[in-house]
Order: sequence, then structure tokens, then C-alpha cells
Amino acid sequence: MASPSAPAVAAAAADRYTLYGAPGSGATPIHAALTLIGAQVDTVDVAPWEGESERERLTGVNPMQQVPALVLPSGEVMTESAAILIWLGDRYPEAGLCPAPGDPRRAQYLRWMVYLPASIYSMFWVRDEPSRLAADAAAQAVVLERTAARIAHCWHLMDTQIDEPSPYLLGDKLSMLDLYVTVVSRWTPTRRRFYRVAPRMARVVRRVDADPRLAAFWAARFPFSMDADEETS
Repeated sequence: MASPSAPAVAAAAADRYTLYGAPGSGATPIHAALTLIGAQVDTVDVAPWEGESERERLTGVNPMQQVPALVLPSGEVMTESAAILIWLGDRYPEAGLCPAPGDPRRAQYLRWMVYLPASIYSMFWVRDEPSRLAADAAAQAVVLERTAARIAHCWHLMDTQIDEPSPYLLGDKLSMLDLYVTVVSRWTPTRRRFYRVAPRMARVVRRVDADPRLAAFWAARFPFSMDADEETS
């Protein structure tokens, strides 16, 4: 991959964003992408799953009271992680983090970028607070068990349908899709289960975990030991 030109690097470095979302949240792949792009990022750590007071902090920027929310250099607010990542990839083509319109890989890129929030990420609205759908403790335990199984199943379906990684999910370049899968796969039902149900993608996320360009970022915003988590059945 050709290195970005000096003017392109300077333009990215001049852009300043404000990103709402706690370390390890859905804001993380966006922050990782901005790190690779070289833009400036001010972070506002807020964890809406921790209670109403945290959610209230988001009301002014996102009425859904959810993260991530990204304030663009223009002052405009974007929400929805997949939309933000796709927009950033197109906004900074010199970073090489997404297939351009017209690229034969573009259709599958968009397919899987939308699949992740629709089929997997959306399950965490329930998992964060199972009382949203189940009133008593026994029912909540069932919700957690079944959503974990659903997440694992969706990872497996993606793993069996996506093209053979070589070495990344869309070919020879790290993309927004790799960042997205790497972060979301760190959440429950744990990486070990992910490794088991999605063995082809497991090779990719380990590669992204170990990318030296992101080492300082991972350490600061989402410390993670690849094999330290406990298996969830």
C-alpha cells in the first residue's frame, strides 16, 4: 500500500474530532480508525450502560442516549458506529481503510459493515441491561444465555460466508471491517468462543490485536489479553 502523500497527512492531522464513548465501547473502533488516519481526537468518556446519570450526559449530543457519537470538525454530529466508520473511510481515502466506490470489494465491505450492528452489536442493548426485556432474575439469565448463543451463531455464519482472509477480511489491507470485528469480538460471549466458532476470522483479529501501529492505542483505551478471558458455554 502506498504511503499517504504529505498534503493528505497534513490535512488529516488538521482535523479535530470529539468522540463520546467509554474505553472498550463501540467508540473504540472509531478511535482506532482515527488513530490510523492521524486525525486529532478529544474523548468524552461516558458509559450509558452504567445508569441513568451517564445516559443523561449524552442527551444533548445523541437523544438516543447511546455511544458512539462523533462531533465532526464541522460541528455536525454523527451516530451509529458502522455509518461513522464508513464515512471516515470515504473521507480519508489516502488511509486505505476501505474499498473505494467502484472497487469490486465494495459490495461485500458494505454487506459486512451493516451485518455487524444489525445482527451482533444490537444484541448488547439487551445484554447490557437484560431487565429491559425480562423482569425477574431467572428470565434475565435465559436472555443472557440465548443472546450469547445468538451472537456466537452470527459470528459463525459470517466466518463461513466471508471470503478467505488473505491476510485481512477484505484482502491484503487492514480495513474498517477488521477494526470493527476485532473490537466487537472482544465482548461477550468471549474471544475464546469467537475463536472456536469463527476460526478463519480468529487469525485476522489476532493480527489486528498485535498491529504495532495500534499498540499504544490498545494499551490506553482497551487493554486486552487475547487468551485470558474465561470460556462461556
